Amino acid sequence: MKLIQRIGYYLGGFSMGLVILAFFLNGKKTSCSYGPEARVLKNINSKKVIYSDKVTSYLNSNSIDSAEIKTVLKKGDINFTNSKTRVKPCGIYNVEGTVNKKDIILIIENCDSIATITNLKIKLSND
Repeated sequence: MKLIQRIGYYLGGFSMGLVILAFFLNGKKTSCSYGPEARVLKNINSKKVIYSDKVTSYLNSNSIDSAEIKTVLKKGDINFTNSKTRVKPCGIYNVEGTVNKKDIILIIENCDSIATITNLKIKLSND
């Protein structure tokens, strides 16, 4: 068998495998959360998220809603230098994100079964 035929068979089988994988994994909620930031955000989003009284009153008085907070929790960045991850019983995380030209900073207390947003800061971005 010639080298060109071997390469042709290999590429044919490889492409068929990719098509089969794409067919089976299409629509599934698969994720690759291997980094520490992605793992923490996935952990927080898998729990019930509640708001402290201070955050609830801030949400009612300002032009921000819970959908924007959910967006920050999904796509935000964790500032580990300002976070206290090893505090017992619940780690405290500083999650930052930008939604609708607003820089939102959330302080989240991540416990075993619930995640509480204890503080919220909003700055208008210059973009």
